[in-house]
Amino acid sequence: MERPLWTPSPQRIAEANLSAFMAHVGARWGVEVRDYRSLYRWSVERPEQFWVSVWEHCGVIAETRGERVLVDGEKMPGARFFPEARLNFAENCLRRRDETPAIVFWDEAGRRRYLTHAALYDEVSRLVQALAAAGVQPGDRVAGFLPNLPETVIAMLAAASLGAVWSSCSPDFGVQGVMDRFGQIGPKVLFTADGYPYGGRTFDCLARVSELVRRLPSVERVVVVPYLEPQPDAAQVPKGVTMDAFLAPHAAGAIPFARLPFNHPLYILYSSGTTGVPKCIVHGAGGTLLQHLKEHRLHVDLKPGDRLFYYTTCGWMMWNWLASGLASEATLMLYEGSPFYPSPARLFDDIDAQGITVFGTSAKYIDAVKKAGLAPLETHRLTSLETILSTGSPLLPESFDYVYEKVKKDVLLSSISGGTDIVSCFVLGCPLLPVWRGEIQCRGLGMKVEVFDEQGRPLPPGKKGELVCTAPFPSMPIGFWNDPDGTRYRAAYFERFPGAWHHGDYVAFTEHDGIVIFGRSDAVLNPGGVRIGTAEIYRQVEQLPEVVESLVIGQEWPPDHPNDVRVVLFVRLREGVVLDEALIDRIKRHIRENTTPRHVPAKIVQVADIPRTKSGKIVELAVRDVVHGRPVKNLEALANPEALEQFRDRPELRD
Repeated sequence: MERPLWTPSPQRIAEANLSAFMAHVGARWGVEVRDYRSLYRWSVERPEQFWVSVWEHCGVIAETRGERVLVDGEKMPGARFFPEARLNFAENCLRRRDETPAIVFWDEAGRRRYLTHAALYDEVSRLVQALAAAGVQPGDRVAGFLPNLPETVIAMLAAASLGAVWSSCSPDFGVQGVMDRFGQIGPKVLFTADGYPYGGRTFDCLARVSELVRRLPSVERVVVVPYLEPQPDAAQVPKGVTMDAFLAPHAAGAIPFARLPFNHPLYILYSSGTTGVPKCIVHGAGGTLLQHLKEHRLHVDLKPGDRLFYYTTCGWMMWNWLASGLASEATLMLYEGSPFYPSPARLFDDIDAQGITVFGTSAKYIDAVKKAGLAPLETHRLTSLETILSTGSPLLPESFDYVYEKVKKDVLLSSISGGTDIVSCFVLGCPLLPVWRGEIQCRGLGMKVEVFDEQGRPLPPGKKGELVCTAPFPSMPIGFWNDPDGTRYRAAYFERFPGAWHHGDYVAFTEHDGIVIFGRSDAVLNPGGVRIGTAEIYRQVEQLPEVVESLVIGQEWPPDHPNDVRVVLFVRLREGVVLDEALIDRIKRHIRENTTPRHVPAKIVQVADIPRTKSGKIVELAVRDVVHGRPVKNLEALANPEALEQFRDRPELRD
């Protein structure tokens, strides 16, 4: 009989924020919510009551909430939450002003810093004054080309305090990649560091920033954060000033938070940009705050003083999600550098050294440390660790096994999934539910997630289809930048299934009311008209010890029949291993025995590297374009664009 990999103890259930929330809901509305399933059902059937409850239970700070909770709730898009509310996102993140830790920072080179909540408030206060003196007003854009530093959080909070719109890119982007993003939104102030370390090397930022500023006429001031050097030469950058000089005229004091409408823009995030210039997705302050409070407190069970870590750059939405942990009075744990330097055990060392309670990473990282043979259960204490979060791609069932067999037995492993589009999650973890092998635990509270077939009909558990959300939620984007009539916004999410958000994931519900994701639906393989999720193949291939990682596409075949495809698998093998006929046969046999004959690749090809985005996601669509001789529209979105050349004109794919 199948058994869960983990079940919460009675003590953990009793102490969970979610249990207190259920009691609050019962008392507030006179409803009986006995378990997660009944709570979820109530949350989507009574969205006004649910979101008011989140607001109250999480203690949202606002000038007013207003009487109305949801206006035009039947419209998708078009619904509006809390239309009379006025609040400030940063005020909610800076609710504490005591001497407990707000931010702990360290990097691979041994630099360490520590900010209390009081010190963080004071630093934001000074920067608010400096930005105001520089002419920053509500609605202006403030941009960060920054590593994962305390100053990045400080700059975001200062911008949000004024009602400015924050947008960031990680410093490993080239000039064109940054221009593709910031060039669309016209920032008034640009923050940068002088450089950053990665993998034992250091990288300069100022030469690229100088070129950026020459191409960004909107920028009036460049603020250089000292990181590699204590006194960087800001004069080499046009309009440059060091952070110290920028702050020098201003003493810490009370912050005059601009309390603005619920949907006042807070962030501009960017789609991956691998199929064209990135979409500039605008997120509102109220929706982001409310959704992150719900996810952190109810789904992650984040409590005051918890140490929240996510391995991320400032170019991935998980950085924005991490930063919101301050609104739940958690301590943000910021790491800058390679997760494998100086050894693959780097981050597990840090869990012990820093007392991390919630550890967030990518599914690819978990697979990489599994392939590296790490067994932290035997080498590390990990006593502080209560929850592991994984996102970025589907977490394979074997990776669930690895965590519970080799990392820690008593830990909540939450595979979570949503995206930049909603700056949050559709499906995620729950501290009251068991963890089943290979499954995401639950749908997010207040998120009416369903699985549709091609004709837009709901599917029962076990049937694969499209992930949709059939009712509005607060963190839907308020729109795209430079899309005044909303045409591009509607086309991106609402044209496929009118009246529902179409997210683009190929998924199925399970008998436990969990979710399995089989890959992106635009990368789904369709040999002979049968839909196959790419994750189904990755799961089998990457169990083989010779295979480090893989990428699979559908190649139009034969060439004169573009409506049919054959499955092509590319593999990166362990050093010294060669793809011979014996290994090809073993890969095919393993796939056939564990899936179906339809899943077996027609071709298997060895490559030296797999191309991926800056946030670590493999780019199946870009490889598919290269194989078919089509241009890849935005190489700047890739961390290793040179890897694409291996896929061009492969002789193995000509017959």
